[in-house]
Amino acid sequence: MPPKFDPNEEKIIIVRAVGGEVAATASLAPKVGPMGLNAKKIGEDIAKNTKDWKGLKVTCQLRVKNRVATVVVTPSVASRLIRALKEPPRDRKKVKNIKHDGNITFSEVQKIAKEAQGNSSSGSFQGVVLEVLGTAVSIGCTVDGEHPATIQAQIKAGKLAIKA
Repeated sequence: MPPKFDPNEEKIIIVRAVGGEVAATASLAPKVGPMGLNAKKIGEDIAKNTKDWKGLKVTCQLRVKNRVATVVVTPSVASRLIRALKEPPRDRKKVKNIKHDGNITFSEVQKIAKEAQGNSSSGSFQGVVLEVLGTAVSIGCTVDGEHPATIQAQIKAGKLAIKA
């Protein structure tokens, strides 16, 4: 028999959800059911807390203590970059394989790197900026009108200074 559930212990459940949409209760129930929580209510809480990220996939942390769940949104670097492109929200069911071919400024990249520094595995701020630029390559956007890989090369060569 499993050990008794301690109500004062804080448990963290990580869930990936689409911003502004109610998560499927079928996927939430196995995660929150054993803790005595209502999956439908948790799904509505996630939708309410992620409405700023409408249409984008974001990672949410459910912090459960005393059978009360609080939702903390922890968006990925890709979600932050797509949000910085200021693209209109799209219907995921109808519009597929979208190209994120917009342009963002290097100062915006640095701002995103500062926000993502805690989640990064890099030791320096320069490394975090390089990670963000690599993500920009993968989603297909440009930075200051140039391909992000050229800006990465400029940073590595020391031609482009990064303010921490």
